[in-house]
Order: sequence, then structure tokens, then C-alpha cells
Amino acid sequence: MRWKRFVASVWYALNGIRLAVCYERNMRVHLVAAIIVVVAAAVFRVSKMEWLVLLITIGIVISLEIVNSAIERTVDLVTDEYRPLAKEAKDLAAGAVLVFAFLSIIIGISIFLPYLHVFFKNSLHFHK
Repeated sequence: MRWKRFVASVWYALNGIRLAVCYERNMRVHLVAAIIVVVAAAVFRVSKMEWLVLLITIGIVISLEIVNSAIERTVDLVTDEYRPLAKEAKDLAAGAVLVFAFLSIIIGISIFLPYLHVFFKNSLHFHK
């Protein structure tokens, strides 16, 4: 019986991810960015520690986006009319995503900048 409940909870979670991908534009933007980062990490052959940092960063951004979407839907469920506290709840959740999205850009730059420097330095020497 426990196994069935576990499988059901996994299906519910996967459905939540599907809903976020299908209905949330920002989630699709984050996924495209994540794909670009993963491809770049593979091309530049980043270290194991850099892979871990990138994967954790991607996971947190995507998780925050899903939580933000859940908060927005919950607020919309509670009220149809404009309420300042409802707006603040939505803005706060979106702000959390934005803060970590900017932090993830800084993390990405700090990881990829040395690789890009070597890449462009080598390609400039190659063309001489």
C-alpha cells in the first residue's frame, strides 16, 4: 500500500512539472537557459565541482519557479478581485525567483568566464 502512495505522489509531482512547463512562459525560458548551460558545460568539459554547482543552481531556479507558480495560483484561487496583499504575495514570490536567477547568472559567469577566455585566446592565435 505504501508503494502505491509513493508512486501516486511521484505522478502528482511529475504532473506539477508538466503544468509548469506547459503553462508558464518563464519556466520555458529557464529550461532553455538550463539546456544552453548544460551544453556549454559539456563542450567546455567543466570540472565535477563546477558541474555540481551548475546542476544545483539550475535545480534551485526551476524549483523556485514552480513554487512561484503555485503561490500565484493559490492567490488567484483565493480572490478574483484586486487586493494589495494578494499582489504583494505574488510580487514577493516572483522576487525570490528573480534574486536567484540573477545569482545564477553570476555563478554561470564565474564558472564559464575562464573557459571563454581560453577559448577566445586560442581562437585568436589560431587565425594569425
